Amino acid sequence: MLINVMTETKTKKSEISLVPEEMMEAGLHLGHRSSKIHPKIKPYLYGTRNGVCIFDLDKTAEKMLETLEYIKKIISEGKVMVLVGTRVQLRGLVKGMALESGIPFVNNRWVGGTITNFPMIKKRIDYFVGLEVKRESGELSKYTKKERADFDKEIDLLEAKFGGIKGLTTTPDVIFVLDMNKDLMAVKEARIKGIPVVALADTNVNPTLADYCIPANDDAINSVKYILEKVKDVILKAKPKK
Repeated sequence: MLINVMTETKTKKSEISLVPEEMMEAGLHLGHRSSKIHPKIKPYLYGTRNGVCIFDLDKTAEKMLETLEYIKKIISEGKVMVLVGTRVQLRGLVKGMALESGIPFVNNRWVGGTITNFPMIKKRIDYFVGLEVKRESGELSKYTKKERADFDKEIDLLEAKFGGIKGLTTTPDVIFVLDMNKDLMAVKEARIKGIPVVALADTNVNPTLADYCIPANDDAINSVKYILEKVKDVILKAKPKK
């Protein structure tokens, strides 16, 4: 064993359980090389091995439980959380998890002003939705073939930008960011507007940028998938029954 961990992590207040052996198998414990370490992540580390930072999975599990309980609370209250993960390798995973969970998502590019200038973004979303409706109703059939092709291209571009958040009617209550370095703009906008940030924090990231952080590997697909599966389970169980 690389680290000394509990065989199972479970709190009296939580029905959520985490098994560190499974976390290790998914690679949550593996950080970046020690030369890339952020000073504020050090409290969550066990040490280094062959120059690679190793997370203390007891602490990761503790923070993950805290974060999952928070997500459970806000979802049960009917609040809206947007999942943000725009790294190319994560786009499919983000979209799949968000659709299965029924939450909004951004998986292509964070458009500046999505939070800080939402009224303008909402106008673009409304325009996008309007174009979709016109296409589906056949209203665009009166245009020439070239004009219809231009509309199709525009709709595809708008889908990439706003497809995951076209159901938003106001700014989200919470954002969940998978890579705070890649999507720092989203984090900054949320903090400007006082919107809580939930995030993964790898060893090269400042964990204090998030209100609730999960100190873990944010690069490996298996690691992110493991975490998102736990988040999805919590969301599905916490959603108010219709």
